[in-house]
Amino acid sequence: MEQPSARQIALAALRLWRREKRFADAITSQLLARADLTLSDRSFVLELFYGVLRNLTLLDFWIGCLRGSRVESNVRDILRLGLYQLFLLNTPEHAAVHETVALAPQKQHPIVNGVLRAATRQRSELLVQADAQPLFVRTSHPQFLLERWQQHFGAEHAEELCKWNNRPAAIYARINRINIDPEIFLQRYPDSRRLPGNPDFVEFDTLPATALELGHCYIQDPSTVIASQLLDPKPGERILDACAAPGGKTGLLAQLMQNRGTIIACDRDSERLQVLKDNVARLGAPIVHALRHDWTHDRLPKEIFSIGLFDKALVDAPCANTGVMRRRIDVRWRLRPEDFCRMPNEQFSITRATVQLLKPGGVLVYSTCSLESEENEEVVRRLLAELPGLRLESERVSLPFRDGFDGAFAAKLVRSA
Repeated sequence: MEQPSARQIALAALRLWRREKRFADAITSQLLARADLTLSDRSFVLELFYGVLRNLTLLDFWIGCLRGSRVESNVRDILRLGLYQLFLLNTPEHAAVHETVALAPQKQHPIVNGVLRAATRQRSELLVQADAQPLFVRTSHPQFLLERWQQHFGAEHAEELCKWNNRPAAIYARINRINIDPEIFLQRYPDSRRLPGNPDFVEFDTLPATALELGHCYIQDPSTVIASQLLDPKPGERILDACAAPGGKTGLLAQLMQNRGTIIACDRDSERLQVLKDNVARLGAPIVHALRHDWTHDRLPKEIFSIGLFDKALVDAPCANTGVMRRRIDVRWRLRPEDFCRMPNEQFSITRATVQLLKPGGVLVYSTCSLESEENEEVVRRLLAELPGLRLESERVSLPFRDGFDGAFAAKLVRSA
C-alpha cells in the first residue's frame, strides 16, 4: 500500500478532528505512529494541521471571499490547507496549488483548482481585506472569548494574548535533578540553552528524545513550577497531588523532597494515570504512589485512608486551559460560555474534598492553567467563604503578555490548627 504524503495525513487529521471531536494531540499521535515519514515530513504534518487550527476563522473568511456559494465540508478542509500554504506559509504557488488539488477526488478538482488559482490572483486584495476585519477574525479566536479578555485585561493585552496563542510554542524542559546535575546536563546536551532567571530550565530547538528517555529532563513550561514552589514540600512529608497526570508537577515535588517521604498522586482517567506512572518512573521518583480516583464521585480509596492526614496537598484542577492555548491548539474551538459556569463548581468540589485530608496547619495549593477569574480568584474566594478553617497566604499569577511564559494561577491556603 502506498505511503500517504504529509499533506494527506494533515487532511486526514483535520477531518478526524472535525468529525469525531477528538483532541488534536491525540489525533496526530495516532496518525504519525502509523506513518513512516521522515522527520521533516512529520514536522510538515504538524505545521499544516496545527497551522490550520490556529487560523480557522481567517481561512474561512478567505474561502467566503473566493466562493459565494456553500462549500462542502470535505472540500473546505482541502481549501483551508491550500490557503494556509499560500498565504501564511508562503509555499511556492505551483507546489501549494498542485499538491492541494491532488488531495481532492477527481470530480472536485475544478472547484479546488479554481478557488486556489483565484486566491493567487487576488492575493494582495485578500490580505488587505483580512487586515480590515475584526480582531477575532484576524487572529481566529471565538468572539465571546476575545470579549472576555478585552474586559478583563484591556484591548491591547487581549490582542497581545491572541497573537501569543498563534505563535508556535517554544520547547522548554525542566532539568530533573534526581537523575542528573544541571551542569552535567548542559555539557551532555550542548544544544540546550539555559533560561535566564530559571536555573533548572532549558530551551531546545527540537524535542530532546534521548534526554527525555533517560529521565534527564521533562518537557514543561516554567510557569508550571509556580504551584510547586508555593507548596514548598519538604523531605519526609506526606503530600497529596490530587489531579496529578501527566506528572510534571509530581516529579518536581519528588525532586524538592529529595525523594524522601510519600506522594499520593491521583487522577480520574485510567489512560492518563498510566502516563503518570510511566513519567514518574522515568524521572526516578519511587516515593510517588499513583491511584485512580475521581474526587467528585468516588469513595475515598483505602490507600489514602491508610496514610492518615497529609502535610500538604496540591490541587492542579481541571480547567479551561486558556493560559496554554498556544500549546493546546484546539482548546479555543472547544470552549463555550457556559464552561465558565460549570468548571468552577467542579474545581470547588475537588478542592473541598482534599481540604478534609489536611492535618491542622497543613497547606493546600490550588492551581490552574486558566486566565479566567471565575476559575481562579473566585474559586479561592468561595473556598474561604464556605470553608472557614482556611486562610489565604499568597497568590501568584503568570500572564503570557507580561511574563513571556504560559498562563498560570496558584493560591496557597493554610488550614487552621
